Amino acid sequence: MPETFVAPSSLEPGPPVSKRTRWFAPARWRGKIRSTPPGLVIGILAIAAVVLVAVFLTIDLRGNIAYVLPRRAIKVSAMLLVAVAVGVSTLLFQTVTANRILTPSIMGFDSLYILVQTALAFVAGAATLATAPSTLKFGLEILLMVGFSVFLYRWMFTGATRSLHLLLLVGIVLGTLFRGFSSLLQRLMEPSEFIILQDLFFASFNNVDPGLLAVSAALIALVCIGVWRMRHTLDVLALGREVAINVGVDHKRVVMRVLLACSLLVAVSTALVGPVTFFGLLVVSLGYQLCRGFRHAWLLPIVVLIGAIALVGGQLLLERVFGFATALSVIIEFTGGILFLYLLLKGSLK
Repeated sequence: MPETFVAPSSLEPGPPVSKRTRWFAPARWRGKIRSTPPGLVIGILAIAAVVLVAVFLTIDLRGNIAYVLPRRAIKVSAMLLVAVAVGVSTLLFQTVTANRILTPSIMGFDSLYILVQTALAFVAGAATLATAPSTLKFGLEILLMVGFSVFLYRWMFTGATRSLHLLLLVGIVLGTLFRGFSSLLQRLMEPSEFIILQDLFFASFNNVDPGLLAVSAALIALVCIGVWRMRHTLDVLALGREVAINVGVDHKRVVMRVLLACSLLVAVSTALVGPVTFFGLLVVSLGYQLCRGFRHAWLLPIVVLIGAIALVGGQLLLERVFGFATALSVIIEFTGGILFLYLLLKGSLK
């Protein structure tokens, strides 16, 4: 079946019920938000993202501009790449799992990243890990995380069960196992080495290696091109497994491709800046509220633009208003964690 399959109009998902937008805006604004054309929403978000990037690059720009401007460009480039990778991977993952509170990190990717960093620091020393070539660490982390996902997916989808729900359960169990091993190794480490290692557990946009940006951008671009070509098939996939199979979609093959795309995007993002567990949940939830329908042709750019605005705008406020009082990743995880708990307790999503 070609990947450009278009769902019949009778199967197109309609606008979500008001219950899903109840938490996002006051009652008098819900209708206006839902009646806004998606193209206009994308235009407004794009303008806001461009303005924030321009302000971030030029605000208070003085001194050695040839030194300051490239450093800011590297930082904003890393934030944009993470916005694309995390936003797209979370949207795809929620599409195939038909669940609005799950993220790829539920499969244990963040726990695996922490385990890899901890194991390397335990064997070679935290100082050696901090000074190791960034390209080598980047390649090793991506290889391990993608290899883990490929092994898990092939094992689950080529066996007798072939259950997506069992796959999620196994991912949660393995994530807990990885965290347990990491905690054990950290308790056996010297306190001085643990302090060095602890900085790697949080996402940081201040120390991104410029040499990794081009490689990350190329990998993310290749995956996103493939995802964009599948956007109509993803619309059908969002309707459910039975509907997708009935209209001719090879459900197993498409789900495998989507999960592998998610794995690569999360691996690149995590290896580049570190884990951002709840960022994807935050931007995708906002994206669903701003998009009138469920078409991925609209959802994909909306989610990416919201992620760019959140990261660039948040970093701008952190630097210029709060004076680096905390880390941006801490604010994102705190906000996303509250949203995650709220969605669980509210029961507004599947």
